[in-house]
Amino acid sequence: MFHLLTGTFAHLAAAALAVLIYVLTTRVAQERRAPAAAIAWVIGLVLLPYLALPLYLAFGRRKLTRERIHIRAHLPSQSHWAAELLVSFGLPAPARATTRFDADGAAALAAVLALIESAQRSLDVCSFILGRDAVGARVLQAMAQAQQRGVRVRLLLDGVGSLRADRSALRALRRSGAQVAFFRSLFERPDGAPRNLRDHRKLAIADGRRLWSGGRNLAAEYFHDRPGRPAWLDLSFTVEGAVAADAADRFERDWRKALHQPQPPPALPAPAEPPGPAAAAQFLPSGPELPEDSAQALLIAGGFRVRRRLLAITPYFVPDDGLQLALKLAALRGIEVDIVLPARSNHRLADLARRRSMRELAAAGARFWLHPHMLHAKAVVFDDDLAMCGSINLDLRSLFLNHEASVLFYGRAEIDWLAAWIEARRGEAQRHEPGPAGIGMDLLEGAVRAVAFQL
Repeated sequence: MFHLLTGTFAHLAAAALAVLIYVLTTRVAQERRAPAAAIAWVIGLVLLPYLALPLYLAFGRRKLTRERIHIRAHLPSQSHWAAELLVSFGLPAPARATTRFDADGAAALAAVLALIESAQRSLDVCSFILGRDAVGARVLQAMAQAQQRGVRVRLLLDGVGSLRADRSALRALRRSGAQVAFFRSLFERPDGAPRNLRDHRKLAIADGRRLWSGGRNLAAEYFHDRPGRPAWLDLSFTVEGAVAADAADRFERDWRKALHQPQPPPALPAPAEPPGPAAAAQFLPSGPELPEDSAQALLIAGGFRVRRRLLAITPYFVPDDGLQLALKLAALRGIEVDIVLPARSNHRLADLARRRSMRELAAAGARFWLHPHMLHAKAVVFDDDLAMCGSINLDLRSLFLNHEASVLFYGRAEIDWLAAWIEARRGEAQRHEPGPAGIGMDLLEGAVRAVAFQL
């Protein structure tokens, strides 16, 4: 009996300590979690404190050191609501930019190679995945050639996404004089951040003036058809103007984090106005290092402000409760909410986790379209006055855990181009009306959603 009481007391003490640590760290970091995630953590810490506490300390936190970004200019009195929202978070204001979207994978590869070849002083490239294939080799070759002609070349790869990268090719790039760094590599000393906070940004920046970005990683499946394996359908674009300078500032901060250099980066001069016709665009970083969940806040605000249509395309659809409610209320008040997804993505757990959200939104009037090919594009169009495109998926990991980057477009030509592209993919897809789920399937979906995407 004595041993039983001692064991019970030890377990209760461990559980109380674990929950106290959870509460204190959550309060100090001012972290907001979905109710399902918070409940799951507390239950785990109470029932299995010896297992749950190490997992929480390793993976549970999602907000890091808070930072503020220098705002280049004040907004005019009659500004777009999205610009006002993001500037209130300390993010850069919109600025004039010229944009060229890539029509397909071949055009996208030509565009990123052209940007690399155009660099005269500096070239910064960030990718989640670098393919061990012809595309990866071609990009590394172009970067080495840029370094040999006197350009300062830096390559930043995610420490997990790049595990399969060709290390011999990276060593060859280093021998050319270029610098290569890994963001939170599994094999380097920790920086105090949970290892599941990944850098999912896709950026190539030449001279701080030209930016190539979007959803494409630097691997063959994002650009080329292969026998029996068509290229993934994706979006990317080249932007010239101050948006590129804002992306360069974000890259500099990420680079210093990867090298464990906490000192603030030097101020970057704003580039000259781009030549030719230009429209307003705005760089949108999102991630654990920022004080607010900027992308999630923008999407929720857009769901409440949209008046006619909301078009979205994403490979993974696992929205948090706030975004789910915004989309549901938009559909209930008669807004055309159309969401295009792959019928089968490359992540089966994501396909399973999306079903519950799809059922609720479809019942409210939202329409889902399942495309026969793998879609990797990430874009949202609100009415005719705002569009977002970049690396941000409409799922919990992308909105709350990953370091992400997108661009907001305020120009009618850019908005119309993205809307037409999404509508073309919708035309190739089949309307999907989710049916009811049994108790077993509903429990499985809830477990996958609570655990697999929120740790």
